[in-house]
Amino acid sequence: MDGITPQELKARLDRNERPLLLDVRQDWETRLCRLEHAIHIPIEEIELRVEELGRDDEIVVYCHQGVRSAAVAEYLTSLGFQNVRNLVGGLDSWARSVDPTMRRY
Repeated sequence: MDGITPQELKARLDRNERPLLLDVRQDWETRLCRLEHAIHIPIEEIELRVEELGRDDEIVVYCHQGVRSAAVAEYLTSLGFQNVRNLVGGLDSWARSVDPTMRRY
């Protein structure tokens, strides 16, 4: 499983490259802040909803600080997903380094 930094992801989004953004945080967290166009599947539901994801899609998984998303990225890789990356430092790092207007918690 590879990581992608917030700066790398921002550059890709700015070039209109659109990986599938997978938010694995809790519902209450998504109400505070989120990345536009992200699919929300809480970590505890990932095993039940994995069929909603395309095995050939490029997937960037994120959470608050990158720990839960790393676990989900490893899990997806173990299921045969080929192109899964973890957002290093999660949305907290995104807010600090890319979008200082994003609400932090």
